[in-house]
Amino acid sequence: MKAYAKLVNNGLEAIDVAKELHRQGYTEKEIYVLAHGKDRTDHLADATDANKVGISEEGMFDSIANLFRDRGDELRHKIQSMGFDQHEASMYEAELDQGKVLVMARH
Repeated sequence: MKAYAKLVNNGLEAIDVAKELHRQGYTEKEIYVLAHGKDRTDHLADATDANKVGISEEGMFDSIANLFRDRGDELRHKIQSMGFDQHEASMYEAELDQGKVLVMARH
């Protein structure tokens, strides 16, 4: 099943979207944030009370494979693990490359 996804311009917008998702009944473990930089992703996940796409979403093998992928490939794979196709993942990753933030949610 495909996750809900919304591209936003910055961390403040990501916080607003995450708060709205919490109000709609999504839990902290069901809301995910992605930014191009790993540090920014970590910071945003903390600030938005959200999760990062990790082993439980991708599976152990793919999570380990990400250690050998460049960041663009890693991000596209994380997005696909949330139920999006290759074309959608590439589109979202290109936006992340431009500084946008992707907020996703899945029950």
